[in-house]
Amino acid sequence: MGTGKSKIHSCPLSLSWSKSPSVDASRGHPESASKKPEDVSLCDAAERGSATEQPPGKQEGASRVEGTPADEAEEEVFLKFVILHAEDDTGEALRVQDLLQNDFGIKPGIIFAEMPCGRQHLQNLDDAVNGSAWTILLLTENFLRDTWCNFQFYTSLMNSVNRQHKYNSVIPMRPLNNPLPRERTPFALQTINALEEESRGFPTQVERIFQESVYKTQQTIWKESRNMVQRQFMA
Repeated sequence: MGTGKSKIHSCPLSLSWSKSPSVDASRGHPESASKKPEDVSLCDAAERGSATEQPPGKQEGASRVEGTPADEAEEEVFLKFVILHAEDDTGEALRVQDLLQNDFGIKPGIIFAEMPCGRQHLQNLDDAVNGSAWTILLLTENFLRDTWCNFQFYTSLMNSVNRQHKYNSVIPMRPLNNPLPRERTPFALQTINALEEESRGFPTQVERIFQESVYKTQQTIWKESRNMVQRQFMA
């Protein structure tokens, strides 16, 4: 839905989930391991077919640590936030990611362009939203021009409504550069208090929203969900 008109590249910047999400956009594409988080999927039926193409031992997508035994995989990380953004706003998304991680200590986080290569957009969107505590929508002038971005924010909102522990997890944000005016913000997002980077109260907003207790709760549910699906798979 909407992916045919998307400007997001089929193979964006990639990142191993178990490593630091800080990325230099000027570098090439770092090698990433394909991850298959086993949360209840937004697009589960659409993506089941692709799982059979991988060897059974790699369906979980855990990356291997160089110099360690082959059966000792790195633990996957439940992220604190993911930033959904227009393709033209990748640089601004990286700036906001750096701001939240280094100035406010909210880490680890990721931007959508850093999701692993080689997977369908819907699978990456599902992994990003369900594999993080908060979904940040980067509201810029470019956001409304991208059909894929419209699909992203509607899907994220529906996910937050249908899953109790995801309530209030969608955070619209107007960055300093090229922010989307309030009067042009989609009605569905006008009902949610947006992070305003230019506001003097921005640090207080960030502290109030990104609470460690909320993160821990979502992390526990994420782990339990994955363990349950893994047990079902092994049965």
